[in-house]
Amino acid sequence: MSELANGSQSVKGTTESSVQPMQIGVDSFATGFGQGDSAGGISDTTSLGYLVDRIQLADQVGLDVFGVGEHHRKEFLDSAPAVILAAAAARTRRIRLASAVTVLSAADPVRVFQQFATLDLLSQGRAEMVVGRGSFIESFPLFGLALEDYDSLFAEKLDLLLNIRANERVTWSGQHRPALTGQGVYPRPQQPSIPIWLGVGGTPESFARAGTLGLPLMIAIIGGYTHRFRPLVDLYRAAGQRAGHSPAQLKVGVHALGYVAETSKQAVADFFPGYAASFTKIGRERGWPPVTRAAFDAVSGPQGALLVGGPEEIAAKILAHSEALGGLDRITFQMDVAALPQAKLLSSIQLLGERVAPLLREKMMVKPAASH
Repeated sequence: MSELANGSQSVKGTTESSVQPMQIGVDSFATGFGQGDSAGGISDTTSLGYLVDRIQLADQVGLDVFGVGEHHRKEFLDSAPAVILAAAAARTRRIRLASAVTVLSAADPVRVFQQFATLDLLSQGRAEMVVGRGSFIESFPLFGLALEDYDSLFAEKLDLLLNIRANERVTWSGQHRPALTGQGVYPRPQQPSIPIWLGVGGTPESFARAGTLGLPLMIAIIGGYTHRFRPLVDLYRAAGQRAGHSPAQLKVGVHALGYVAETSKQAVADFFPGYAASFTKIGRERGWPPVTRAAFDAVSGPQGALLVGGPEEIAAKILAHSEALGGLDRITFQMDVAALPQAKLLSSIQLLGERVAPLLREKMMVKPAASH
């Protein structure tokens, strides 16, 4: 799916006749500043305004993509990501606007497609979707769905969404939704085919599914060590090639927790307190131990998944992640988890666009292969 990315799988030891840079972006879960964080007392209205300001800055400093998640919890304001992205479309010109992720299991694929097709028209062809099953389960009872149908709901709805993308009039039947018998789904997007990435965690079946379908892969790596995902990425690529998809079609992206400051020391000082508080709170729900500074230092070290540091350090670490996974086409930073105030988020976005991206692109340049 050549329209999906400007990314390159060029890493150490590879040569290509043309080299395109890895895409760099930001993801947000629209965390409300009024939910008791360090910038407490700010209204939800202002919080959403701040988010659109961050998307606008990301566009201005040359980042490639901005994604907005989907949650149905009090601390997040992203239950309608397409609406937020539509507001951003009016204030941006170039940046790709994506979901991160659309919780497809709990949604009607017809409405999802209509919303993002409308976004695509408003943005003049800049809409994308990252679809997945989500990391929380609140949407299932909220929309009257059975949690035991977790897997079958997603598989069926993904099949319908891809059918709608490919066909203006849709004939389709499944177990969880009434059949479509040739109805038209409108509007149609400006792009010939809206990019749809498959968002995955650590389930081998999800990696294999993405490869078999020939969908680009967005891996949420929020902890641990990046290189441990290499067997799953290899599984994805092997499944895709067995299904007849070209290697160039099998794009790989990583959604990572990250933050950039002028120095590594400052980045850690800014990021750690909010990160520890957020993950300790989530851990209480899921039976995880409280976050310690030693654990944080491990996952923010050279092989760890966290991208927290100064510009040079982060550029080098992104390259290391790419090499560990056999090449990356896109990497996105999720900063909301640390409950940082708006000024620091804006500064980090500016550093990503003006310092990290140029460093990364300079280091990724590979001379064209000699002709034979």
